[in-house]
Amino acid sequence: MAEDTRQDKRASFSALTEHNTNGMARSSAVASSKSGASKKLVIKNFKDRPKLAENYTEDTWLKLRDAVGAIQNSTSIKYNLEELYQAVENLCSYKVSPTLYKQLRQVCEDHVQAQIKQFREESLDNLSFLKRMNRCWQDHCRQTIMIRSIFLFLDRTYVLQNSLLPSIWDTGLELFRTHIVSDSGVQKRTVDGILEQIELERNGETVDRSLIRSLLGMLSDLQVYKDSFEERFLIETNRLYAAEGQRLMQQRDVPEYLHHVARRLEEENDRIMSYLDQSTQKPLISCVEKQLLGEHMTAMLQKGLSTMLDGNRVTELCLLYQLFSKVKGGLPTLLQFWRDYIKSFGGEIVCTPEKDKDMVQDLLNFKDKMDNVAQNCFARNEGFINAMKEAFETFINKRPNKPAELIAKYVDSKLRAGNKEATEEELERILDKIMIIFRFIHGKDVFEAFYKKDLAKRLLVGKSASVDAEKSMLSKLKHECGAAFTSKLEGMFKDMELSKDIMIQFKQHMQNQSEPSNIELTVNILTMGYWPSYIPMEVHLPPEMVKLQEVFKLFYLGKHSGRKLQWQPTLGHAVLKAEFKEGKKELQVSLFQTLVLLMFNEGEEFSVDEIRTATGIEEGELRRTLQSLACGKARVLNKNPRGKDVEDGDRFNFNNDFKHKLFRIKINQIQMKETVEEQVSTTERVFQDRQYQIDAAVVRIMKMRKTLSHNLLVSELYNQLKFPVKPGDLKKRIESLIDRDYMERDKETPNQYHYVA
Repeated sequence: MAEDTRQDKRASFSALTEHNTNGMARSSAVASSKSGASKKLVIKNFKDRPKLAENYTEDTWLKLRDAVGAIQNSTSIKYNLEELYQAVENLCSYKVSPTLYKQLRQVCEDHVQAQIKQFREESLDNLSFLKRMNRCWQDHCRQTIMIRSIFLFLDRTYVLQNSLLPSIWDTGLELFRTHIVSDSGVQKRTVDGILEQIELERNGETVDRSLIRSLLGMLSDLQVYKDSFEERFLIETNRLYAAEGQRLMQQRDVPEYLHHVARRLEEENDRIMSYLDQSTQKPLISCVEKQLLGEHMTAMLQKGLSTMLDGNRVTELCLLYQLFSKVKGGLPTLLQFWRDYIKSFGGEIVCTPEKDKDMVQDLLNFKDKMDNVAQNCFARNEGFINAMKEAFETFINKRPNKPAELIAKYVDSKLRAGNKEATEEELERILDKIMIIFRFIHGKDVFEAFYKKDLAKRLLVGKSASVDAEKSMLSKLKHECGAAFTSKLEGMFKDMELSKDIMIQFKQHMQNQSEPSNIELTVNILTMGYWPSYIPMEVHLPPEMVKLQEVFKLFYLGKHSGRKLQWQPTLGHAVLKAEFKEGKKELQVSLFQTLVLLMFNEGEEFSVDEIRTATGIEEGELRRTLQSLACGKARVLNKNPRGKDVEDGDRFNFNNDFKHKLFRIKINQIQMKETVEEQVSTTERVFQDRQYQIDAAVVRIMKMRKTLSHNLLVSELYNQLKFPVKPGDLKKRIESLIDRDYMERDKETPNQYHYVA
């Protein structure tokens, strides 16, 4: 095998050497002459370097040049490519590389320079010009690759060892850039043509994307993309979208405009994927966003945000958020408008007295709607959720006290018996939503007062829908406001439970009596501090009732000595048996209605004055009671003359012709209705309690600090008080405490206060 190899080696040099003797052959002969010894193969250098044949360099170059010319002219090459490659390798081995490189460069340069002529024709339209340019570029690239494959040995030895020399491929690019693309006329027409094609595509026409991709790839490869194309492209894009933004903002509504912007951004991203250089992505998208969004943010929000929110346009609101999140300052601007919208819309709900009836339901619906927008459209953005809470808190306290009162009444309507709107689960959900609104209210003491009043009625008149729902609401309030807030309310429930136990004992006691009563008495024992304060009212009860009261009083005080019982007839109720022509009925009535109806056992007809004298019921309460019996749905009394209101001269008689489909008829709903006097007295009681709380807070602070300036005292009070209060009201309470000698002014500094021990 070694012998064969040596012969091959000699054969490969036979064209280059004359009659040189190969040292390798001699050393091989020496090795084989020693019989019996192991053979060694010794390889030595040539004694003399083989010389090139005369004119070899010139002949070989002519051969190579012909081959390059054939490649450039797209004709067939006369020589074998392997032979040409070998020729280049031979020339490089004999230090001809510099000359060969220069000659090759010159041939390529001459060819490229000749190509410029085809681009001088003025008659070519832009598209034809682009196609010709693309063809020329594609040909040039193909030719350069083939030329490089022949001169690969030169490229990998001589060029690689000289860092200052560009490779054959880079030389090809450099020549094309220098002689064709850098020509100002050619470059301008090329870029103009590309921009024209892009504009046509933006206007909805179909263009040859592969042509644009190829030409932009050419500019990128030649490293002139940024300077020659991108700058002009971005200027044109800026101009186009600035004009389009101005025009469409006038012509289209905001949802339609948002969809247009989204489509434009999608198109531009598609262009980047299809033919633009990746480096253009950021400035291009930034430009579109700035001109179509950034310049019109305020105008868009002023024109369309409230409409979209009013119409609950979820899709467009999602799109609005997504688009604004892309623009600098977009989300803070949207946040501000969103906050303002909530304040404005909510303020209208709260501050319109005509809408008071539906205020709480409207607030709940509005909160649900805004929650839905924040969750589904604004990506649960913490900033937007906090802004919503802040806006709700602001507008709901624009009108002091009323929202708190109406929320308490709304809860009452949901917890009353007869509320068939909701199942237990739905009721629980409603109460949870109510608590969210309740959380925003500053004057929670107003809520507490009205809630307590309504709870008392529900418990005493037996109108509570569910004890579980009542206790659930109580635990929510306790969790929200603390144990002190609900302690009295919890006390009310304890009283009701204790009363049940006492009534079981009382019934057992009554069974042991020698004279059992034909009236069944139920008494609720209420701890005065827990319940709303009721004005004592002396009414004339029938003797049977008075007797039963005395029996119960003796029974109760016998078990609990030292206690005092005070009877409260206001929320008492009874079931009366009545006989009409139609038959027997049971009437569920208030205690006041009971007293009036029992009079008609004694006589046929009575005047208002006669009824007032006989029952002792207060004037306003009596009129309401008579109205409910003679002017309501269930008219068990007839009024003469007829009319809606009870006047002084009216007379009443028993309606024997009364008819009703039910056996037991409820007429005592009047007890659950709130009178104007009740509403006013509850509100006044809250204000009175607030004054006591302010006085107590001032004394507490002054006792601890001893001496304090007015401003610091007011600041401390604001920190401690849990309800909204005006500085003027605080000043009045401080003056009142000074008059009552709890504190005094400093004689030298009137703005300074001292605590008086």
